[in-house]
Amino acid sequence: MPAASDRFRTAYEEVLAQWPVPVRSADLPTPYGLTRVHSCGPAGAPPLVLLPGAGATSTVWGACAGAGLAGTHRVHAVDLVGEPGLSVPEPGRVVRTTGDLVGWLDAVIDGLGPQGPVTLGGHSYGAWIAAHYAAARPARLGRLVLLDPTQVFAGLRPGYVLRALPMLVRPTPERIGSFLAWESGGAALDPAWLRLQGETARFPAVRPVTGPRPDLAGLGEAPVGGTSGTGVDVRVLFAGRARCHDADRVAGAARRVLPGARVDVLPGVSHHALPLTAAGEIARLMTS
Repeated sequence: MPAASDRFRTAYEEVLAQWPVPVRSADLPTPYGLTRVHSCGPAGAPPLVLLPGAGATSTVWGACAGAGLAGTHRVHAVDLVGEPGLSVPEPGRVVRTTGDLVGWLDAVIDGLGPQGPVTLGGHSYGAWIAAHYAAARPARLGRLVLLDPTQVFAGLRPGYVLRALPMLVRPTPERIGSFLAWESGGAALDPAWLRLQGETARFPAVRPVTGPRPDLAGLGEAPVGGTSGTGVDVRVLFAGRARCHDADRVAGAARRVLPGARVDVLPGVSHHALPLTAAGEIARLMTS
């Protein structure tokens, strides 16, 4: 029987092979280790950096790349350091704080080469990281896209946390599959991606970075007459059938925090399935 790492890599490569566009993979050096990035789209196109949710890996963005993103942007899908994926943490340099995450993402963006303002997108936990980065480095971004962000505008529902707890405390492929089936409402998800998610149960566990909600005051507002607006174009999309929070209520909170942002709720889509089943809507949101 192959080692768990071999099984994970095989499942990972199987999902990546399904991407409908040619992909170039690279390992970018950062102070916190090598970061695996998969890039596609025209080399001279505007840069788009995508961060996955916790445990999802960069391979989750294939459908979005094929739905149009790779036609208008140079797409860079990133494996988070310390999360399941092919990034390799630096021994003794664990990412522990939001400041560490900002420094890590600085190094990733620098490693992509000379470019103009970046569009930064993230899903779930990746959106939380993206929001913290935007709050710290607004001048580096042209657009911020948050896809069903968690812990940015509201906390998680207690029932969602309780349902996820067995999978988090003692993950197994069966528990992960059962949780995803429950959260997605039985939606038809890519079997190869589901196999990869099951293999994350055997991935070495690293405690994820947690912390306060990002301070997004002024983000998405154009600076006028010396005001503190950043000029970053902010777009937020919530999954209407998400079980982790009440989409309409959290969208209302997002509009209050970011009055200059575009905030939408996409009905009929669950939280974890969003990048897989709403690729067309995501591509339009990021490119229009």
